[in-house]
Amino acid sequence: MSQHYCFVIPNYNHTQAVAATVEALQKYAVPIVLVDDGSDYETQTLLEQLAAQYKNLTLFRRPVNGGKGAAVKTGLSLAYDMGMSHAVQIDADGQHDLADIDILMNESKSHPDAMISGQPVYDESISKGRYYGRFITHFWVYIETLSFSIKDSMCGFRVYPLADCMKLMGNQSLGNRMDFDIEIMVRLYWQKVPIRFISTKVLYPPDGVSHFNVCKDNWLISKMHTRLFFGMLVRLPDLLNAKLRSSK
Repeated sequence: MSQHYCFVIPNYNHTQAVAATVEALQKYAVPIVLVDDGSDYETQTLLEQLAAQYKNLTLFRRPVNGGKGAAVKTGLSLAYDMGMSHAVQIDADGQHDLADIDILMNESKSHPDAMISGQPVYDESISKGRYYGRFITHFWVYIETLSFSIKDSMCGFRVYPLADCMKLMGNQSLGNRMDFDIEIMVRLYWQKVPIRFISTKVLYPPDGVSHFNVCKDNWLISKMHTRLFFGMLVRLPDLLNAKLRSSK
C-alpha cells in the first residue's frame, strides 16, 4: 500500500504560533488540513490569509466550537477523503518541537501499520500541577490496557494510520474535547494497532493560550476512564491472553 502523508492542525483562537507552524511545514511539500474550530473573527481572518498564501493548505471551518477532539476527528476524516494514508497531528499553540517531525514521519514510514506518538520531555515551563496530573491518566491507561506499553496517551504530536482510525470512528463515538487523545489511543490499542513512541521536547510558551477547562475537561476525562475501565472488563480475556503471549 502506498503511503501518503498530510498534516492535521486543529485550531481554536490560536494566533501566536499557527502562522510560523504552517510556514515551517512547507519544507515537507505535503498537504496541510487546518481545522478552524469556531474561532473568533481575528483568528478567522488570519487563517483565511494563510489559506490564500499556501496552496497546499486546506482550511475547513467548523461554525461552532466543538472541542479539540471534534476538530481532530474532522481533520482526520477530511484527510482520509483526500486519499491520505497517514495524518500527522500537530497542535497550533507552539508546544511541539517541529524539528522532530522527520523522526516521527520516518518511524511511521518504517512501521506504516503503527500509530506513532511523541513521548514528552518537559522543561521547567510545565506547571507542577499539569506535570503530576498526567500520572493519574497514565495509571488508568495502564489498567485499561493491562500493559505498560503506552508510554504517554496525552501528547497531541502523533501520526495516525487513517484506515484504522476510520474503522474505529465508524464503530465508536469518541470524545470531542481533551479526552479524545487518550481515548483514541486506548481504543486503537484494543483494536490491535501497534503503538510506538519517540521522545520529543514539549514547551509551554509563557504567552501560550490553553483551552483546557479544569472542571469540564477533568469531568469528561473521568467519565471517559470509567467507560474505558468497563470496556477493559469486557475485553479482559483477550487482554490477558495478549499479555501472556508477550511474556513468553
